[in-house]
Amino acid sequence: VQAVIREGGIPYILPITSDISVIEEFAKNIDVLILSGGHDINPLLWKEEPSKNLGEIFPERDNFDFTLLENMEKLKKPILGICRGEQVINTYFGGTLYQDINSLEWATLKHNQKNRPDLATHTVNIEKNSKLHEILGEEEILVNSFHHLAVKTVAPGFKAVGFAKDGVVEAIEKQGNNLVLGVQWHPEMLAEKNNIMRKLFKYIINEAKKEKVNER
Repeated sequence: VQAVIREGGIPYILPITSDISVIEEFAKNIDVLILSGGHDINPLLWKEEPSKNLGEIFPERDNFDFTLLENMEKLKKPILGICRGEQVINTYFGGTLYQDINSLEWATLKHNQKNRPDLATHTVNIEKNSKLHEILGEEEILVNSFHHLAVKTVAPGFKAVGFAKDGVVEAIEKQGNNLVLGVQWHPEMLAEKNNIMRKLFKYIINEAKKEKVNER
């Protein structure tokens, strides 16, 4: 909420509902969607059984986020996914997730720092010629980290554009003109003191403002 206000946006927190007509109205009435962090995603959505290390799931929220994404995509409105939000985007568009990267031998970094949300603890490399690189203007950034699920197979039509040093996917973006971007870290927790992270919110809010002008 504060990260949006800081960059000149007006935040609305959308209540979870299964009423499709209400979700359709949500999508019509907001200019940009930010999918926030939260519960693990139900692996049945990408046709996997739950592993023993899966955390608490919230299927009602999964369904809500998927339906909201569907409607925002139809309207071609900007979308930013944060942590779980990136995973929701990847899963909705046909990708898969690792249910627990701690069980992977090659994922050697600490991806759940557990405390100090405003502390950046590992680096992420950003691919050149990506929208994320255009927004941040950096090839390497420092991020915070609070997850144990991560992108496994990138969704069709998307590209992985950010990577941790151990190879874990840290950012994905949809190819084409409509902005659909997911990041695995929590820029909103860093944005108060970190100008690089503020750029994400500034950019997506400016994109929404452009759309409003075009509508007039």
